Amino acid sequence: MLDRRVTEVDLRRMLEYAGGDRADVVEGRWVIETRHNRKDWEVIVEPDNEQKLLVVVTAYPVEEL
Repeated sequence: MLDRRVTEVDLRRMLEYAGGDRADVVEGRWVIETRHNRKDWEVIVEPDNEQKLLVVVTAYPVEEL
């Protein structure tokens, strides 16, 4: 995440203030729609039910076409 200049604190804040979610193309994963530095972002997460954790797979800014 360093290459995208996002810290763990940033990710936690992005997830706390998420605007929506949807199922990802990979089964069992979810796309969380959020904002960071006034831009739209998507955070891909996967629940780990055994450990009772939410694992962040990746996060990226949404490119406008």
